[in-house]
Amino acid sequence: MLASKQVIDPRDEGRVVVGTGLDAAERGSVVEAGGSREAPQDAGGGEVPHGPSTSTDVAAGRLRIAVARMSRWLRPTSSAGSLTATEVDLVLVAAKRGPASMSEMAAFCGVNPTMLSRMVPRLVAAGLLERHQGDDRRVSLVQATPLGRRLVGRVLSERDDALSVLMAALTDQERQALAAATPVLERLADTLRAQGPAPGARR
Repeated sequence: MLASKQVIDPRDEGRVVVGTGLDAAERGSVVEAGGSREAPQDAGGGEVPHGPSTSTDVAAGRLRIAVARMSRWLRPTSSAGSLTATEVDLVLVAAKRGPASMSEMAAFCGVNPTMLSRMVPRLVAAGLLERHQGDDRRVSLVQATPLGRRLVGRVLSERDDALSVLMAALTDQERQALAAATPVLERLADTLRAQGPAPGARR
């Protein structure tokens, strides 16, 4: 029996709900990674040779699943209170990137402008964000308030503490492997951010 895990309900703007099992993409990648999927066969019943990128594809799938699970687990924090995970992400981005235009914030946060236009007024009313006009009066700029920055500090500290507890349970060799892989993961993250969302990607 699969244990319950936290998942993000896309209909609820990032709120965390409890569900069980794996989604279809995760199930496919786990089967491939575990090697239990039958090898493809040609018309004569012989195995079809794997392409040269098969091992890379499997590694990419496993990495994607691991990153997604860690992100879902780390996003909810007690410091955020009643804020949704997406609202917290918006304050985080505003603190790091602001002042930024609404279109820039939408791109940084990976949300569509319609959703952003609903979230920003709520966060302004909560005292976490502030809006003002830039040099171009047609453009509204968003940035975090001092209260928002303090919230960001608490959220990041809570997430770091949670991850530190997990890492403390690893072996020295495992921690060294993570330390060695971190620059590579950072480079991948920078590359993805520079590329932006894939054409037709859902936000």
